Amino acid sequence: MNFDFDTETAQMRDMVVRFARRDLGDGTAAHDPLEFRRRWQLAGKQGIVGASVPAAYGGSGLDAVTTAALMEALGYGCADQGFAFSVAAHLFAAVMPVTEFGTEEQKQRWLPPLASGEAIAAHAITEPHAGSDALNLRTRATRKGDAYVLNGSKCFTTNSPVADVFVLQAATSPGGGFFGLTTFVVEADTPGLTVGPRYDKVGLRGSPMADVHLADCVVPAANVLGEEGAGASIFSSSMKWERTCLFATYVGAMQRVLESTADYARDREQFGAAIGGFQAVSHRLVDMTIRLESARLLLYKAACGLAAGSDDEVAPALAKIAVSEAAVQLGLDAVQLRGALGILGGEAETFLRDALPSRIFSGTNEIQKNNAARALGLAGRRSRKRR
Repeated sequence: MNFDFDTETAQMRDMVVRFARRDLGDGTAAHDPLEFRRRWQLAGKQGIVGASVPAAYGGSGLDAVTTAALMEALGYGCADQGFAFSVAAHLFAAVMPVTEFGTEEQKQRWLPPLASGEAIAAHAITEPHAGSDALNLRTRATRKGDAYVLNGSKCFTTNSPVADVFVLQAATSPGGGFFGLTTFVVEADTPGLTVGPRYDKVGLRGSPMADVHLADCVVPAANVLGEEGAGASIFSSSMKWERTCLFATYVGAMQRVLESTADYARDREQFGAAIGGFQAVSHRLVDMTIRLESARLLLYKAACGLAAGSDDEVAPALAKIAVSEAAVQLGLDAVQLRGALGILGGEAETFLRDALPSRIFSGTNEIQKNNAARALGLAGRRSRKRR
């Protein structure tokens, strides 16, 4: 087992870190849609927003392991974790479904602008009454001739205030279970599609998010991704990408915060000595390191499986749990070690706020544990009493 990146990947990571530090800023102007678009286009020119899209469609053509390495570098170099989150949500939840399930015509139409940074994508699935319960969506798509008419509402849709393209799930066979959902590619200027006001969130503030409403929104049948009834399968595939490669941005951000916290502990003096020499402080930093390294190993194990074409859904689930739980705890530790300075803004406090949602999106950690338990043959089994 070789845990080192090859020379080309290491150089790519260094380039991404330098670019992010130089051009992506800290998110202080994140609510300005023009500034967001400017940074997005710069990331597109660096090949970041289309990292895992084949080169034939304008992407960088990276496999899952190299893509995760790039995303880790983005999280390490970009102080605005919300922006890194938006890039990853665009690529893994919206663009990769088109890459993997689109027809040649669909890929030629949508992938080049999405991979280059010219266009931004959003994935709309969550609804007010259906989050983890994705098979019970209330958004309906009714076939009428060569088109579908969509009606319903989505919530918590990342990138929706700035999106040019939506990858959207709707029920074509209500109550049809796994085969009742269908995936549509809907352009933002389609009549009947409207986006609500941007949310004011506790964390990931650099990532624009809002509700999406559909009122008699007519979408051509040619915009169906895969085929009718394939929506759940497409969603499941995209989540393997997201639960692996998106969370690599958190691994990078954790590394950045851990390093700055260690620097603070070496410089901060109390009782005539640097606090890093106090066992309570040094042991906490060691624990932070253990959580980070453990989470990183699980993430790259999942990425290796994804790159090899594995159908395993447990490894991405475990990676998602490990990274998100480690991120929240590392954020708490980074704040604690800074004392009062930790709650006055700054890197540690910002990272903690950005880490809190990670246990919820991409399927809550409780749902991931259910999935893993099911794979172990535990979930849903009834005990058998001896008679």
